[in-house]
Amino acid sequence: MLNQTLSLLRRHRIRPSKCAGQHHVVDPGLLQRMAGYAGLSRRDVVLEVGAGIGNLTSLLAGRAGKVVAIERDGRLVKILREQLAGQTNVEIVHGDALRIELPKFNKVVANLPYGISSDITFRLLEHEFELAVLMYQREFARRLVAKPGSGDYGRLTVNVYYRANVKLLEEVPPRAFFPEPKVTSTVVQLTPRPPPFEVKDERVFSNVVRALFQHRCQKVGNALLHSFGEVFPEARLSKAERHAVIEQKIPAALAEKKVMDLEPEKFRVIANLLAASP
Repeated sequence: MLNQTLSLLRRHRIRPSKCAGQHHVVDPGLLQRMAGYAGLSRRDVVLEVGAGIGNLTSLLAGRAGKVVAIERDGRLVKILREQLAGQTNVEIVHGDALRIELPKFNKVVANLPYGISSDITFRLLEHEFELAVLMYQREFARRLVAKPGSGDYGRLTVNVYYRANVKLLEEVPPRAFFPEPKVTSTVVQLTPRPPPFEVKDERVFSNVVRALFQHRCQKVGNALLHSFGEVFPEARLSKAERHAVIEQKIPAALAEKKVMDLEPEKFRVIANLLAASP
């Protein structure tokens, strides 16, 4: 597959853009496993983000009922259309997956451009689907499953935990790609599910998580004071008034905890306590 990929790119005079995250998977076994992790059948409509030259796309088309392959680079779209001309169950979309309206799908399988990992993950989680098998940079994948108190634990961890179960499936060395990235990658399975806890206001919950992790090493009370405007962007309170709101609404024991040590459920507690605007 490496030779085929090199030949296609050379014939079309394309040099992959590392800045755009164009690292094509050239390990056939890895592509087979990615499709296998998704448990594809003819009833599935699969979304692929960053289809590249179609190494994964053609495999998905052989197993799924339909594949919607999104690719932003027009040069690669031309190759996709040539390579998949005989695949009647493939729809090729030339566009930016962060901007276009996404079609209906029930599964996602993709070797994601790493530069959009966070944005596309949350965009996908805004839609209803059964399962996603996604390639991430290893460091990003570890953040998805990090434990409270660890260096990888952060806003990403809590927000994804609220929306989905995450499973790290396998690590992938640079040699599985062309061109080879400078990092190790990880195949991850995301399974959307109902939130494990109830929040009164999802906007406030999201604001609280973002605000607190801006000061991850500080105590909750101080972090809220410093980022009060992130939680309540429309509030116009003096520092003393903000301090009074925090003291009134947040129990002292919780206010004294470090942000990075909070379990995801504790962010829900804080958000629910603050849900009534000051």
